[in-house]
Amino acid sequence: MKIFFALAAACLIGIGFVAQQHAAYREPLGEMLHLKLLSHLARNRLWLLGIAAMVGGQVLGATALDESDLASVEPILATNLLFALVFAHVLYREPLNRRVWQGGLLVTAGSGLFLAFGRPHAGRPPGPASTNWLIAAIVIALVVILVLLARPRSLRTKAMLLAAAAGMLWGVQDVLTRGSLLVLGHGVGGLVRSWLPYGMILVAVAGLLLAQSAFDAAPLRISLPAATAAEPLIGIVLGILIFYERVRTTPEALAAMVIGLLMMVGGIVVLGRSPYLGKRQTVERERQR
Repeated sequence: MKIFFALAAACLIGIGFVAQQHAAYREPLGEMLHLKLLSHLARNRLWLLGIAAMVGGQVLGATALDESDLASVEPILATNLLFALVFAHVLYREPLNRRVWQGGLLVTAGSGLFLAFGRPHAGRPPGPASTNWLIAAIVIALVVILVLLARPRSLRTKAMLLAAAAGMLWGVQDVLTRGSLLVLGHGVGGLVRSWLPYGMILVAVAGLLLAQSAFDAAPLRISLPAATAAEPLIGIVLGILIFYERVRTTPEALAAMVIGLLMMVGGIVVLGRSPYLGKRQTVERERQR
């Protein structure tokens, strides 16, 4: 069931990304990295539908994480770009070319290779007061650095850096989600008293703002691959370092896992370069109101 929930989550998240970017790309550039961007988008019906789809995907993803570990779920969630591509194909009525199938095969085969040889399984969950969570704080610090580096860059580079930062925060969000679910297993009172759910909400809002800012700066084919690649990689690393999740460490398994991750990232890049993801966003538009 965990695979079904993870695939369904990836589908809804991919659909949500297409809808959100379609709306966010029409907002003024001056609203990037400002909460005003989210307040304006909140009045857009298409964007709200995209958010609803993404939230639904997050709920299904949380259900998968409740049944399994991060290293098993994250590679499957990485296929959301494939679903985004299919939805964009339906929306823009364009045929799917060889590049699309090559990218889809790389993402799917890479995920399968990682899971088959790594055989990830749960370790010892840390408590809310564990110093292991400082590792997540380090990732957040790296996100701040990426945002600062993005400010003086071109729109294309800005979109990629902001999207990568958003994907890193989504990886942290996945870890906080799993931690919150583990605390919830000991009672609602413990969850209310824990910092984990509140941290998860703050990270989710920050990730949403960065993602919409990236979507505002450039077409989906430029911004989404960086976010989609960063989330599973950060989620897997944090799952191993924070939750002590274990994978096989034989030379053959390690080589296969590295190849699988490289295939996932390569497939995401190939899919993200598809012209159909940015079909209607490349038309000249008025950027200021």
